[in-house]
Amino acid sequence: MTTQQDVLTVPGQHPADPARTVLFTLTGPDRPGVTTAVFQVLTRSGVEVLDVEQVVVRGHLTLAVLVTAGPDEAGMIAAVRLVGGDLGLTVEGEPGRGDNSKRRRNRLAVTLLGAPLLPSAVAGVAGRIAEHGANIDRIRRISRFPVTTLELDVSDISEGEADALRRELAAEAMAHGADLAVCPAGLARRGRRLVVMDVDSTLIQDEVIELLAAHAGPEVEKRVADVTERAMRGELDFAQSLHERVACLEGLPESVLTDVYHSVRLTRGARTLTRTLRRLGMTLGVVSGGFIEVVEPLARDLGITHVRANKLEIRDGRLTGKVLGAVVDRAAKAESLRRFAELEGLPLSRTVAIGDGANDLDMLATAGLGVAFNAKPVVREQADTSVTVPYLDAVLYLLGIPRSEIEDADEDSPIDEQDDTTGGTRE
Repeated sequence: MTTQQDVLTVPGQHPADPARTVLFTLTGPDRPGVTTAVFQVLTRSGVEVLDVEQVVVRGHLTLAVLVTAGPDEAGMIAAVRLVGGDLGLTVEGEPGRGDNSKRRRNRLAVTLLGAPLLPSAVAGVAGRIAEHGANIDRIRRISRFPVTTLELDVSDISEGEADALRRELAAEAMAHGADLAVCPAGLARRGRRLVVMDVDSTLIQDEVIELLAAHAGPEVEKRVADVTERAMRGELDFAQSLHERVACLEGLPESVLTDVYHSVRLTRGARTLTRTLRRLGMTLGVVSGGFIEVVEPLARDLGITHVRANKLEIRDGRLTGKVLGAVVDRAAKAESLRRFAELEGLPLSRTVAIGDGANDLDMLATAGLGVAFNAKPVVREQADTSVTVPYLDAVLYLLGIPRSEIEDADEDSPIDEQDDTTGGTRE
């Protein structure tokens, strides 16, 4: 019977100890065959692979490999150094104990984006995370154009501090001209979602009622603008301002609705956003304080499932200056989000809302993730996150969808000329 005293140890060898590990870190110019060569050497050493991380940045490779120590630790390290040297790599072999299999607690996904993204923004956000005693486990770039986006995997957030950290990180990012979102990590980051958008100044660049007023002439345009200004000063609520502005459109021919639909300009990135979300099996909805006569064909063109907007009264082929039914206001937008989620069988935690105005605030607060898109300051302050770049598809990065996967999907399913246009206008 062999006892501990019977085990012979020669230089470079150690008694069997499952806790002993070796961490190899290889850096240098990337080239085909590096990973193969390293693991062929490790194969001959009779060890087990515990962890691997590899990244290439501007042609520079960093490869980290964690393995069990094996019977000839020194010989294995020398062999990996030799093959690494032949490949022009710097190799470090660090013996130790254990690995990084400890379960990380209270994990969050922090997404930081900017155009440009400045080092001060990264430093500021990382510093705030460290102040809370949390750890950044991994950083990866998920987009470079038209915005630079980094996703940080953060763990060990103290119980009850997630909300405070989210507020601090958002303020820090804003101070450096960047946008930031904080979402639960893990399974909560994956799976099907419902994404609901405002229309005017969010999905499209225009305000539909202003386009309608333009068809009625300068005098009506001014009257509509005056009512809008009064509403912005708080003299009218949304419903009152809508009724007054629609009254200015009395007598317009029904045909102007088709003209306006053909003249709307999609926000840049709108088609990419909707197309990508549909390919991922997500459901889309729009809720608008505008008019169903324009919003519905727009939604149909973009493959949006759920639609709610105000309906204009039309008699004898002309607008009467009245709205039919209850006005789609701030409360109605939030109620619509709940209704759409119920129809899809999704909890509110699986919903995303995107909007720019004060009448979107209830909807943004109700959603699992509320995104203020190029919004008024009061909306940015109250939303979960904000996007200040003029690209609607930047929302995809907040959901953890890399630009490379968006482009790969487009290559697999080419976009034809018809699909890339709406009413003759491009996004």
